[in-house]
Amino acid sequence: MAEHESLEFGKADFVLLDNVSMPEFMANLKLRFEKGRIYTYIGEVVVSVNPYRAMNIYSRDTVELYKGRELYERPPHLFAIADAAYKAMKRRNKDTCIVISGESGAGKTEASKYIMQYIAAITNPNQRAEVERVKNMLLKSNCVLEAFGNAKTNRNDNSSRFGKYMDINFDFKGDPIGGHISNYLLEKSRVIFQQNGERSFHSFYQLLKGAPDSLLRSLHIQKDPTAYSYIRVGGQMKSSINDGAEFRAVADAMKVIGFTGDEIQTVYKILATILHLGNLTFGVDGDTTLIENKKLVSVMRELLSTKEENVEKALLYRTVATGRDVIEKQHTEQEASYGRDALAKAMYERLFCWIVGRINDIIEVKNYDARVHGKNTVIGVLDIYGFEIFQNNSFEQFCINYCNEKLQQLFIQLVLKQEQEEYQREGIPWKHIDYFNNQIIVDLVEQQHKGIFSVLDEACMNVGKVTDEVFLQGLNGKLAKHAHFSSRKLSPTDKSLEFDRDFRLRHYAGDVVYSVVGFIDKNKDTLFQDFKRLLYNSSNPVLKVMWPEGKLSITEVTKRPLTAATLFKNSMISLVENLASKEPYYVRCVKPNDVKSPLLFEEERCRHQVEYLGLLENVRVRRAGFAYRQTYPRFLQRYKMISEFTWPNHDLGSDKDAVKRLLQGCGFDHDVAYGKTKVFVRTPRTLFSLEEQRAEMVQRIVLFLQKVWRGTLARMRYRRMRAALVILRAYRCYKVKSYIREVNRRFRNVRSMKDYGRQVKWPTPPKVLRKFEEALRSIYSRWWAWTLIKGLTPEETLQVRAKVASLEALKGQRADMGLQRTWEGNYLVGVRDGGPRHAERQIHAVELCVCQINRFHRAEDRAVLITDRHLYKMDPLKQYKPMKTLPLYNVTGVSVSPGKDQLVVFHTKDNRDLVVCLQGMVPANESRIGELVGTLLSHFKSEKRKLQVHISNPIQCSMNGRKCSVVVETKINQSRPDFAKSRSGYVLTVPGN
Repeated sequence: MAEHESLEFGKADFVLLDNVSMPEFMANLKLRFEKGRIYTYIGEVVVSVNPYRAMNIYSRDTVELYKGRELYERPPHLFAIADAAYKAMKRRNKDTCIVISGESGAGKTEASKYIMQYIAAITNPNQRAEVERVKNMLLKSNCVLEAFGNAKTNRNDNSSRFGKYMDINFDFKGDPIGGHISNYLLEKSRVIFQQNGERSFHSFYQLLKGAPDSLLRSLHIQKDPTAYSYIRVGGQMKSSINDGAEFRAVADAMKVIGFTGDEIQTVYKILATILHLGNLTFGVDGDTTLIENKKLVSVMRELLSTKEENVEKALLYRTVATGRDVIEKQHTEQEASYGRDALAKAMYERLFCWIVGRINDIIEVKNYDARVHGKNTVIGVLDIYGFEIFQNNSFEQFCINYCNEKLQQLFIQLVLKQEQEEYQREGIPWKHIDYFNNQIIVDLVEQQHKGIFSVLDEACMNVGKVTDEVFLQGLNGKLAKHAHFSSRKLSPTDKSLEFDRDFRLRHYAGDVVYSVVGFIDKNKDTLFQDFKRLLYNSSNPVLKVMWPEGKLSITEVTKRPLTAATLFKNSMISLVENLASKEPYYVRCVKPNDVKSPLLFEEERCRHQVEYLGLLENVRVRRAGFAYRQTYPRFLQRYKMISEFTWPNHDLGSDKDAVKRLLQGCGFDHDVAYGKTKVFVRTPRTLFSLEEQRAEMVQRIVLFLQKVWRGTLARMRYRRMRAALVILRAYRCYKVKSYIREVNRRFRNVRSMKDYGRQVKWPTPPKVLRKFEEALRSIYSRWWAWTLIKGLTPEETLQVRAKVASLEALKGQRADMGLQRTWEGNYLVGVRDGGPRHAERQIHAVELCVCQINRFHRAEDRAVLITDRHLYKMDPLKQYKPMKTLPLYNVTGVSVSPGKDQLVVFHTKDNRDLVVCLQGMVPANESRIGELVGTLLSHFKSEKRKLQVHISNPIQCSMNGRKCSVVVETKINQSRPDFAKSRSGYVLTVPGN
């Protein structure tokens, strides 16, 4: 039972109807169809309504929903019944079968494909190559069989015109290892004739519409189906079927299955030969029958790989053995046409049976030894024609409807048997159920000596001219008193029946009128031996295999071949025995309308199908007084939350006692029965009441579980956060302490180090201590500087201060500042002991080259002496006689270039700047710029005055109130610096090397 669908979609199981009646059944079926629920259960039977549209309910996700689940755990679906059959096969080591029935167009073939798809999807978790191969073969075989066995009818664009039963073999692990396909009663008359609005088998149209031009030319055929007599009717209509795409799909499927290239070519040649046969016409010249279009004989000779004269002879003559004599009897025009049509039908039927046999050769289990590999089990899938009632019902419809009677009888018997056995097992009294017993119809058809098949066979064996009317007379004679048989002779007033043509059978699905026209010919299924010998003697090995009886000599005496009716009856009896030996599962397909609309539900049309499928009887049998049954553990698992005695777990003696206590507490004890392993609920209302109480409790349980779970999650998150914070805090402390200890270890002995720890590498601090590390480095740097400075003399201190000042002003802008050497201060020996004014303290003295601005713009050698008050320019040739005195308070700034030259410009308040270039250094490349700038800066700082220092090239200055610039340039092969006049001022050229 499907319990996971809302009642807005109707009852998911017909067993749960309040009243078992046709109106309620139809109302529920219609509601579910309109709501898009195409599957409904009757216990373990699936009722499927063709939706006539693609539905997204067969995906891999849906497969996972049903895999391994019980029927009641998910909404009704084909996958549920397929999974139940697979579980029964795998768990209980039982052979199972799925019987799919319904009329043409109800969706049987699609259902069988989805079942195959599901079984293929749930098996083989290890993706072994051999298992994948078998699954692929089984799925691909559907495509090929549909092409050659299906056709468009007025009711269905893809109607199966044959019955198919497929066995899938599984090994002991549940993986498919092979299979076998059985086919029943191909409607071969469709090859030569189709009713208006119908087509022949798909294969003909696929060949014409999809084959490449080169293949068509080799077969001597053209793309237009209306050019061929046999398929002209179907070729004139427009169809939504894409024959071209289907041709390619079928060709690919045949290759995948294992058909060789030659075999596929032979298939095409046989189809082409049948088309050419249809266009073959006969004429009469006096008493002689002739072939009017002999060119086709030559074409068929080529396609059949035989001799032209043999083809012509087989078409026009029949070889007859009379004792020891063999004579050739010429056909009349009518006999020749009959033989041609019989050959076309027989060739197509043999082709179809050969294709099925070829597929079986490839997919059948080989080299399987049960003693070595373990027992293999089987799932059978039966997709067989549904009950058919047409305007004109002939021999094929009679056989098809007999087949459905046989299967319906099996269905009722097995379902009834299953129900009886279950009630007996559980110790529940069985209530007799009235149902339509098909056995009387089955006997009417197949009974020895009295049945319709027997009468038909007797008529075919009569000597002389046997007609269909003789057969009907035999039926009237033997079945005159049968309640389910009537004809116009037996019911003269019934004008719906034609004299000497029609008879009526009262089937379980309704009354069907059959026309006896063609019964004798179709039952005899006569094919002249000449055709069999012709095709057996072909040089094509595939054709030779299809006609093994052609090797018999004409004089050999053989048994009369079994008639088509006897063969079909025997195959049906064998099929039913096969199905009865397995555990059956059923899919009952219903066609909602005849116009293939996804919205229309024709109630009368569906009611008729419900009646002849026996669905209402199935519901009554299933209920048999109890609408629902379930094992105690599963019942308890679903409803235990209703009672305080069973929630969350019971402490009673057994699950049966717990179920009794639960139902007594709900007041339903009067409406149930307790079996040995199951509880039986009598009315659906009780079950719905249990479901309502469960739904109400589930909401409360869900809220409670949500509350508990959310609280649990919150506590878990809190504990995780608190633990993380504790760990984080401890880790930070550890990292801080580790860093402090490491710094302490590395710098412990810096006082005794020669460089006071300057070369010690600082450890990498944790992120939280980065600012602390900066402060620590600053403290260390100050301590290191203080340690160095505290041992200096006052003169050394002054020099250090000057160097620091120079570094701050020039660092990064001049490469060499002379910081590594001792700054002498006085580089003019002649003025070391005194100068122009003995009261002034000497700061710096240096020999330099001064550009004196006169009318000649010439550079002269001069010396500079800087005291704490003045800057003196002196002549070194006149014993350093002062030539110019510049008060230091008048100096506002100093400019130097960024290069290695020794250019210095002293800027003054009165715009009379002094431009000098230091020279005469020992060693020659020594730089004095840093010392000069540092000394002046240090002095000005001590005076609390500001001195501007500029680094640029060119240097802007003022000479006697006029703005100009000094540019430094290098010159190769120049021995000493020199000044020269330029447009914008002056150029100082310095040695390049």
